[in-house]
Amino acid sequence: MSFWGQLVFARSDGPLQEAPVFAHLEDDAETWEEREGGWQLLALHRAEWDEDFLPSLVEWTGAPALVAQVADNDTAFVRGLDGEGRTWETWLNPDQAAGLLIERPEDIEDDLDWLESPEFHEALARERAELDAEIPEAARAAAAWATTAGVPTPPQTAPIEQLLRAKEDFAGEHLPTLLDRLGFPE
Repeated sequence: MSFWGQLVFARSDGPLQEAPVFAHLEDDAETWEEREGGWQLLALHRAEWDEDFLPSLVEWTGAPALVAQVADNDTAFVRGLDGEGRTWETWLNPDQAAGLLIERPEDIEDDLDWLESPEFHEALARERAELDAEIPEAARAAAAWATTAGVPTPPQTAPIEQLLRAKEDFAGEHLPTLLDRLGFPE
């Protein structure tokens, strides 16, 4: 099943949909998963996510939060924020993300010409290498974020790195696995 939208993970004593940041959504926020300690994963199908929403959500909940921007379940850009303003970010399924991040040169009008060109494949290899090089720091920052969130056992970075390098068809489904590896009990 294809999914475009945002997945939001935060802690709340009540339904997370009641956070003021979601007031404009009407019935768009769907609870995908609930975890111990009031942690909830919401799916936003049609809503536009503004960058100011994550700090507002962290302030309202008094706990770290994250949002994953999922593109057709092929890849997801994940950004976490804690109460001190520290952020971390990464891609799920970075090989797919690399293709989205490369800009077509202005002198090439046809997308197919670009996608079949040696220049595209060289740019793709460079982008994949850059994203891969960012994974160890992203894993460390994500583990620190989870520790700040109060997970019962400090997460190990190696399993997080392994997941961040995974090449799976459904990147949106990686987020619950990432939450597992970060130590958020179900």
